[in-house]
Amino acid sequence: MKPASKEILDRICLRAHYLANQMISMANHRSDKMNGDPKVGGHSSASASALHILGAIHLVAKTGFDHIANKPHASPADHSFNYLLDLFLRADGTRFTLEEKNKVMQMLRAYPTEDFPDVFQSYHSTYDCDNHNFLPTGTVGIPQVNAGYLALAYRFAREHGYNVPEAHFWCIIGDSEFREGSLFEATPDFAEREIGNLTWIVDYNRQSLDGHRIVNKSIMKGTDADRIERTMDANGWEVIQVRHGEKRKKLFKTKNGEAFQKLLEKDLDDYVLQSLLLVKDPAQLKKELSERFESLKAFLKDVSDKDLYEGLRDFGGHDIISMVEALEQSKKSTRRPTIIIAHTLKGWGLDMAATQGNHSALPDEDEMLALRKAQGIPADVLFAGFDGKTPEGQYLKTRGDSLLADIKKQWALKETNWNEFQKQIEKEGPIPESMNLNFKMANMPHTQWMLGQCTAKLTRIANTVRGTKDLKEGQKALTEEEMRWKLPAEMLTTMAPDVGTSTNLNPAMDGKIFGAPTVEDYETEMGVKDSKTPDLVPGEEKSDRFLRFEIAEANVMSCVGSYGRLRDVLGIPIMPLMTVYDFFIKRAHDQYFYNLYWKSSFILVGTPSGVTLSPEGAQHGWKSDFQIPNQIVWEPAFCQELDWILSESMRLHMTGQNEGRTGVTIRGVTRGLDQKLLINNLKKQARFKTDSSAVLHPVGFALEGAVDEASIEALSEADIFSALRTDVLNGAYYLIDYRGYANYEPGDNVVNVFCMGSMVTEAIKASEQLLSRGIYANVIVVTSPDLVCGNLAYANNYSFIKETLGISGDLHLQPAMNGHSTVGDVITLSGRRVPIVSVHDGEPGLLDNLGSIVGTKHEALAVRRHSKCGRPVDIYHHHKIDSEAVIEAAGKALSETAMESVRLHTNLVNQAGQQGALAPVSSWQQLWNKN
Repeated sequence: MKPASKEILDRICLRAHYLANQMISMANHRSDKMNGDPKVGGHSSASASALHILGAIHLVAKTGFDHIANKPHASPADHSFNYLLDLFLRADGTRFTLEEKNKVMQMLRAYPTEDFPDVFQSYHSTYDCDNHNFLPTGTVGIPQVNAGYLALAYRFAREHGYNVPEAHFWCIIGDSEFREGSLFEATPDFAEREIGNLTWIVDYNRQSLDGHRIVNKSIMKGTDADRIERTMDANGWEVIQVRHGEKRKKLFKTKNGEAFQKLLEKDLDDYVLQSLLLVKDPAQLKKELSERFESLKAFLKDVSDKDLYEGLRDFGGHDIISMVEALEQSKKSTRRPTIIIAHTLKGWGLDMAATQGNHSALPDEDEMLALRKAQGIPADVLFAGFDGKTPEGQYLKTRGDSLLADIKKQWALKETNWNEFQKQIEKEGPIPESMNLNFKMANMPHTQWMLGQCTAKLTRIANTVRGTKDLKEGQKALTEEEMRWKLPAEMLTTMAPDVGTSTNLNPAMDGKIFGAPTVEDYETEMGVKDSKTPDLVPGEEKSDRFLRFEIAEANVMSCVGSYGRLRDVLGIPIMPLMTVYDFFIKRAHDQYFYNLYWKSSFILVGTPSGVTLSPEGAQHGWKSDFQIPNQIVWEPAFCQELDWILSESMRLHMTGQNEGRTGVTIRGVTRGLDQKLLINNLKKQARFKTDSSAVLHPVGFALEGAVDEASIEALSEADIFSALRTDVLNGAYYLIDYRGYANYEPGDNVVNVFCMGSMVTEAIKASEQLLSRGIYANVIVVTSPDLVCGNLAYANNYSFIKETLGISGDLHLQPAMNGHSTVGDVITLSGRRVPIVSVHDGEPGLLDNLGSIVGTKHEALAVRRHSKCGRPVDIYHHHKIDSEAVIEAAGKALSETAMESVRLHTNLVNQAGQQGALAPVSSWQQLWNKN
């Protein structure tokens, strides 16, 4: 499509300028505002600053397949261009009516209602009606990084043979925002990976929220624009400066005009320039320049005050043709990403232009009326496009229809891709519940080791051909069950911030690195290759599914999120899996939050985790409580749990059934655990006995009327694991369960011990020792705190812990000798509930609300201070989370439960004649003898 003339494009931009300011004005002058409501604010100046950058993208440069990450404060301007292009769309691709469009424009920052759900959030959102291929941009400095890795994901998918459209990735960044560290972490990576279809545009207006940006020109040897250019060039980027508009360029060609150009490009620092922009009188401006810059005097003699005034303010970022040319030039760089430094004026076209504090300023009523009048819009009309017969209207119609056609093509491609993958799953069989790995011969394996075993199997399956014809030497044909894993294995893409080897991703890394450029393997040629370590030479084979990174957790987190979006963008369910030391997830917590807000589907494995990593150092041990929507956190204790969790996570991703839990985080450890503890303890439970009616007693604790637990045969391991898998995937299971045992008296001698991950060993030890004191300590292993006591549990009123596990705060009344309780019994009864003890090697918030959920006494053992180095046995004792601490906590909980007062109505007390019959116990230690 041939671009329109500069005059037509400028008139469209001016209309978008008015529309954006009208949106912002209405959002700040609502009749429904209540006293005490927080300010709404507005970003008229920031929208105006990016106006022509957005205009060049929307009106000329982009296709409907391209992606955009806009700076947050320019979202009203972006919505205004989509309004003019008629690209407010329903889910089925139909356009909004004019009445609906106008109503949406009035609802910036409003709360959606059932009658009208289509509103615009403050910044770009996944829920906006013009959100096609638009990255949510409320988090500064991150969407632009995600856009770059989304471009990489497109290339990855295309090179692995999937149907991917050509697309460019446009990102607008504020000049103050460009100081965000996330951007600088990604800068070298994007260049080294040769992401040529990525363009960053810096909206260089020299102002931030708090005022004019003041940089150290003498130290940086120039302005910030110069620093950005040198920095990005040194990091392998193409750099384009768009400094000057048409008026300036004409002045440069006049007599002595080169002095004016030199002033603007070399001599004038940004702060002085901003000060000059505040001079409103053209004659005074010439006087100020003449007095301060000797080199400019000859030029000033021959230039009019008006031309000088307009020339100073004629920044290239507001010259629509210059911006279009820069954007088109950036497309030609196919191997290097491009950054465009677009010099702009904050508040362009408004009275607030360049003024201090204009970031949140609003045009007043008179200025809005003037803007509307200049657009020829009647006084009783708030929003309007162009008449379809005008050149502007005709261009917008043709352009909007072309973009909509592309959008629909992408949607159709997504549906086609998705259906093909689902057909393949149906053809090769449902994804198995388990990978059926044999780890029984392993000596004290741990969950991080198990991750390596799972990814090793999946990598082998992915790189084994279907059938037998093209098998490589030494390869075995896939079994029928392995064929069901074939497609998910091919979708699995792993990545890590330089810890792939130490997080057991070695099998996925070995000679299978995806990257650019490819590297000739000189180590092999020279005979110095170490066959015992991973081959980390990148190539371009279909089997290359590991992405290697330097120590940059934030980059990898953005990358895993972008790869995870391919499923919802193109219907290609690539399954990204990232490993990182769990403690360092916090370094990328902002990116992690963004991935979840964006509804990306991914697996994050934080391993090792918790203070169980104590030998590594005191700073590596903090395990945090993350409660973020769209997330599910898992912490398997046994290898079999991790197998089930990983298998189920992949199945839900591949079939699109993980709504509300798209972000999967799995925590692992490097502390070995005797895997037999799992089945051996399960077989002792009454529910897993062949005779479920028998009353049991523990081995070595003969009780009248009960039989030795060991004398009753247990169900088969397969039957037990079938039931166990359901509980594991629901969030928790009984590892030690004394329900059905003789003398099991809830409210008297029962305590529920909840543990998570590696701390299962301490819970088991404590349970065994408490049994010798006549206390039944059930051990409940939490596999997912989100499903038991977090957001996902809240959604169903904690039904799993209350109903399935049967944990409650019920008050248990013990009958008298004749089987009937009297009022007196009730009065002397303490609050006999089953207390809870929880233990885990992270911060308290992970499990500390269990007691409040069910309404019972709860002692939460957790990490409450900085750690130290040492063996787990030492460090657990240091933090009071070892078996000894669990026993002490159980005694405290049981004793304090027995100390609870029961207050009855006075009449009932008098009737029983029991008032003052019992002396209160002042301390729980009186009821708990440590010995």
